[in-house]
Amino acid sequence: MSSADLLSLHQQLNKCCETLKANESIWDSELAECKPLMSSLGNLALQFKALKNVQIANAPLASFPSLQELLGKLAEKMDALQSVRDAISKQVSAVFQFYEKNTDTLDIAGCVSRSAICPSISDMLEWLQYAYRYYHLQLVQRRNLLQTLTPNDLTLMEMTPKKWESLHSATGEERIAGISLFPRIDKTVP
Repeated sequence: MSSADLLSLHQQLNKCCETLKANESIWDSELAECKPLMSSLGNLALQFKALKNVQIANAPLASFPSLQELLGKLAEKMDALQSVRDAISKQVSAVFQFYEKNTDTLDIAGCVSRSAICPSISDMLEWLQYAYRYYHLQLVQRRNLLQTLTPNDLTLMEMTPKKWESLHSATGEERIAGISLFPRIDKTVP
């Protein structure tokens, strides 16, 4: 790969890492906003179970919070998480397309060489794939969890906040955080 192509690939990788870092905070924020909704969902299920034999229409609790409204808010949060995942996917795809477009001039030694201040291109590409898979899997698992909920299965709904929390992957987030540690590459190629 020519020096200019290598520099351009490093710049693309750097841009992708910056996108990951920016979207990581959005992802974390959206997940944090889901936590009270999930807790409310569990509490609502517990209350529904306790009131199962009560005629709610005749009680002061007739204006009980709407389950559909709560699930609607969670669906909105899932859409926001999908937007983050899509932005990451778009950026990662752009880097891989650039890399594949330049494979005919690719210098394998240049792609696998690393230094104390800069990981190799192959390492960065692997980390980007991992980041995409992490966000994709998190989104799919959380969306699937919400899709299993029904108003008739109060036990499942009550356990949902714990299941939601169990999907959190500290090691996955630590590995993603490593991506943002790349040095900024502007003018020179190591």
